[in-house]
Amino acid sequence: MTPVETSLFGVRLYAAQQASATQAIIEHARKHAGMICVANVDMVTRAVSDSKLAQVMRQAFIVVTDGMPLVWVLRKRGLNEARRVYGPELMRALCSAAAGEGLPIYLYGGSAGELAALQIELQRAYPALRIAGAESPAMLPADPPFDAALTARINASGARLVFVGLGCPKQEYWMGNHAAQINAMTAGVGLAFAQIAGLKRAAPGWMSRNGMEWLFRLGQEPRRLWRRYLIGNSKFLWLLLCDAVRRAPRGGKQGKKQDE
Repeated sequence: MTPVETSLFGVRLYAAQQASATQAIIEHARKHAGMICVANVDMVTRAVSDSKLAQVMRQAFIVVTDGMPLVWVLRKRGLNEARRVYGPELMRALCSAAAGEGLPIYLYGGSAGELAALQIELQRAYPALRIAGAESPAMLPADPPFDAALTARINASGARLVFVGLGCPKQEYWMGNHAAQINAMTAGVGLAFAQIAGLKRAAPGWMSRNGMEWLFRLGQEPRRLWRRYLIGNSKFLWLLLCDAVRRAPRGGKQGKKQDE
């Protein structure tokens, strides 16, 4: 199925399956540049009040749904093609396709050790994959400024896909500040670097299928993630409630007559 553009709370999303998203991205990456956002509940709720993040999502080539709650809401609205497009799995699928197509990739983000382990795993899994470059940056500010030298290195490498693992929303800000000057597709994949490198475990399948991956991650890193999930998830529920009230049919004179 072809990815279908939609929105939630005014934030741009696509109802897509992993296979259709991968195909669309690879076809575009052969000759064109652009941004790929992998949206979960946290990103969507942030974008409601973060105009810069929302702008990056509006300008992206595609914004896939990495989070079962987003998928459930889109399906309830009749978008039956909506599936969870999980960041690490999407990155693997894109690397597999890039290896087959001869499209070089670039890796930007993560620690030096994480990046080294990631490259080893990618080359093991996809021997034909060409990694044109890999950089582990020093600590970046929350909104990384444009880096002309880095952009020149990426463009000179010939990469067609640039995977950015800086975490949300830093990686989205980075893409927004650089994508117009980079001659490749940039994809913010966050946790994918650590998971593919084998440094962080994925949630059990039953938790992922039932929208409980956030609880698994909270148990792994409670001090870092408690605010994101406990406050962010509550905000998401509030936004859903407000949206349901807004969409509910309003009673009028005809309704009053029927009641009488």
